[in-house]
Amino acid sequence: MIDISVLYCGLETPSTPHRYGRTITEIDPPEHQRMRLAKSASERRPIVVWNLTRTCNLKCQHCYTDSSNRRYSGELNTEECRAVLDDLADFRVPAVLFSGGEPLTRPDLYELAAYARSKGLHVVLSTNGTLIDRSAAERLKELQFAYVGISLDSAFPEVHDRFRGVSGAYERTMRGFRHCVEVGQKVGLRLTLTRETCENLDDIFDLIEREGINRACFYHLCPSGRGKDLYRMDPEQSRRAMDTIFERTRQLNADGRRVEILTVDNHCDGAYLHRKMQAESHPRADQVREMLEWNGGARYSSGVGISNIDFNGDVHADQFSMFRTFGNVRERPFSEIWQDTTDEIMAGLKERLGLLGGRCADCQYLNLCGGGLRARAEVVTGDPWAPDPGCYLSDEEIAA
Repeated sequence: MIDISVLYCGLETPSTPHRYGRTITEIDPPEHQRMRLAKSASERRPIVVWNLTRTCNLKCQHCYTDSSNRRYSGELNTEECRAVLDDLADFRVPAVLFSGGEPLTRPDLYELAAYARSKGLHVVLSTNGTLIDRSAAERLKELQFAYVGISLDSAFPEVHDRFRGVSGAYERTMRGFRHCVEVGQKVGLRLTLTRETCENLDDIFDLIEREGINRACFYHLCPSGRGKDLYRMDPEQSRRAMDTIFERTRQLNADGRRVEILTVDNHCDGAYLHRKMQAESHPRADQVREMLEWNGGARYSSGVGISNIDFNGDVHADQFSMFRTFGNVRERPFSEIWQDTTDEIMAGLKERLGLLGGRCADCQYLNLCGGGLRARAEVVTGDPWAPDPGCYLSDEEIAA
């Protein structure tokens, strides 16, 4: 993740200590939102993206799990999930993100969240928002979810419904946002950037302001699951999208709005932002480069600082890498699987810089980008160490 509001605007957020190794001084977030200060990016335990269920009430075009509105066999039961949570708490992971499918279709979600909180775990929810009525929002608030991320593909109902494959999804999702805002539950918008969705970002920012949404994450597309047939943005579209995100984030900050804006799954965004700040003679440009290099970008992401447990208990480097499994939590604890480097890919992910080929190998931004999303490189090229095809910087720009 590249935290634009922190880097470009100097905003402090509850995740600043974890992401950039800096204490926060200007805000005092509640305990359940605060993330621990990391000694170094390389020593961070992984945030666990946990697909609790594959069942989903929608049928989204870009679903990386290819989920549908039906029951799937083999999913971990409640007691098995509790055992995993025990291990995650003992391993001191910084956060557990409950995802799906649609996690709110799982009857024991609240029970598992309560158990996770009793173990001191930082819990986050990733949802399509359509099942969040007022009662559900109050329950999420009561259980101290640090953050509820709701997916939205467009500020236009017809576009969102087409992406989601269900008529009326937009209105139900917007009610989910509003219920969270009404009860004071921290809520964020999640949007996957595609050639279509990137063209209406100003409308999305208008919606964020109008609805009082606390946070927004803009995900670069990884062509996996049903998303394999969607088209990524071309380099010029990527640049325009980033320019819009940067400018609207700057405007939010100038207006005194504490909205966290992040981009996800393309660490060249950090290099592009740094170049922009240099061109503007921004007074914090050098400091931002130091923060990005401390974070390490993708170097300390998939396989290090980000992990995935799927619905059947298989462990992956991230949620987009379900084509490769390192073990199953029914057979070995997650903590043991994660630290086992006898698998050459897991070992490579933990020490990847010397393995990266092509234009990544000689890139002047390698220490702050870390080579981009390995899943996207492998899905597109078949080579886990190939340059990330999502990088939109030119050869001239990355030349050392």
